Amino acid sequence: MAKGRIIINEEKCKGCNLCVHQCPVNILALDTSRTNQKGYTPLMVTDMDKCIACTFCAMICPDNVITVERYAKD
Repeated sequence: MAKGRIIINEEKCKGCNLCVHQCPVNILALDTSRTNQKGYTPLMVTDMDKCIACTFCAMICPDNVITVERYAKD
């Protein structure tokens, strides 16, 4: 199975939470401890090692905030 690395443009993130609900391995959450420059609660990855590179998060994001880099599992 592929593995992935999620890259988030936190300053563009509006905290809509759509990606959080799409993640099949439940590794996305909103970082409620801070806000970005626009005042939104940005997305964070809770456990990058569990990412399966499905890209569901990137596909659902209305603001193109998320990029998923896919690589082969060692």
